[in-house]
Amino acid sequence: MTQRQDNAAIAIIHPVCCGLDVHKEKISACLMKIDEQGREASEIREFATFTDELIKLREWLRGSECPIVAMESTGVYWRPVHNVLEHHLEVIVVNARHIKNVPGRKTDIADSRWLASLLKHGLLRGSFIPSKDIRQWRELSRQRRKVTESLSDYKKRVHKLFETANIKIASVVSDLFGKTGRRLIEQLCDESASSFSEQAVAGLACGRLRAKAAELYRSIQGYFEGHHRFQLCSLMRIITILESEIGMISDRLQLLMKDHDELLGRVAAIPGIGERSAQMIISEVGYHLDSFTDAASFASWAGLCPGNNESAGKRRSGRTAVQKHPFKTIMVEVAWAAVKTKGSYFKDKYHRLKSRRGAKKAIVAIAHRLVKALFQIIKHGERYRELGEGYLKSRKRTSLRALRHQAQAMGFQLVPVAE
Repeated sequence: MTQRQDNAAIAIIHPVCCGLDVHKEKISACLMKIDEQGREASEIREFATFTDELIKLREWLRGSECPIVAMESTGVYWRPVHNVLEHHLEVIVVNARHIKNVPGRKTDIADSRWLASLLKHGLLRGSFIPSKDIRQWRELSRQRRKVTESLSDYKKRVHKLFETANIKIASVVSDLFGKTGRRLIEQLCDESASSFSEQAVAGLACGRLRAKAAELYRSIQGYFEGHHRFQLCSLMRIITILESEIGMISDRLQLLMKDHDELLGRVAAIPGIGERSAQMIISEVGYHLDSFTDAASFASWAGLCPGNNESAGKRRSGRTAVQKHPFKTIMVEVAWAAVKTKGSYFKDKYHRLKSRRGAKKAIVAIAHRLVKALFQIIKHGERYRELGEGYLKSRKRTSLRALRHQAQAMGFQLVPVAE
């Protein structure tokens, strides 16, 4: 343990605190204490990352009466440490980009001491870490998203295989993996596919595609050989497994979130948001938003508000501060769906913004408005009220009418400009 006089002018917020530098196999901990005379004492210890060592770390901190701990959000290595400490201490997980140390002084012990020093003065801003149940929803939701992306990738491979073999089913049906497309794929996986007849294809067609039986028959007359059949069967087995996994994850999520069906319904009432999107949103941000004071701070956390970059009175760039954020990705996707919803306020607002700012900036602005609506719905229990596609036009007419009355009250007479 080392001691020295703390002569810092910055107020001390946490006289007893600890900084952790977390790695895959090792944790460096710096326990810092300030006594009544202002003397600083620090103790450095190192721990392995096995569970018994994490418990030793926890008991050491509790025995030292340390109420608060800070660590960097290093990959996924912080999660086991957080799981062991969260019910016993206040744990702050910080973005490593926000706490850069002095260049040339980069060691594990120095990093832990730097974290403890910043924490001592209350200079660390913790990341949003939801409760354990929400973190479990988040992991399942993100896993489902990854599996869905894999499923999409394998479906693209089937499309590519068919183009290679000159099988043109996708040129006739709107969805290759719809009911008719699946039936044709199953027949192509069968050894007897070479004996297809137009009548057999007509029997596989569903709905309006029955009228296109001749065209469907022509679409499967390609150069489909045994090599292609082997590849197709392999791809379809993987697709079946992935679809089954997505179904099981969705069922698990629905079971875990059943107590919040009313909230999910209110969120799903927003244009562009369906049942699955509502689950993804709630699994990312939770069901109360107590960590956010207002809609502006919520939008800032999501990376959907303009960034601050000003010097010498000049505004340099307004690009959003957070570029990669899972919740931001979800909201931008939802925004694209919202602007395609007929009769919605977001559709009208998007096209007005697009003409002035461009499509990309306009869609981020729509996502920003959706986030503000979500804040009111989740935090304050409100319901979404659709303003309609003509709201902006009617508001403009109201403003013009008010200006006309104001001008008349001041003794002016408005005369239309001659064309």
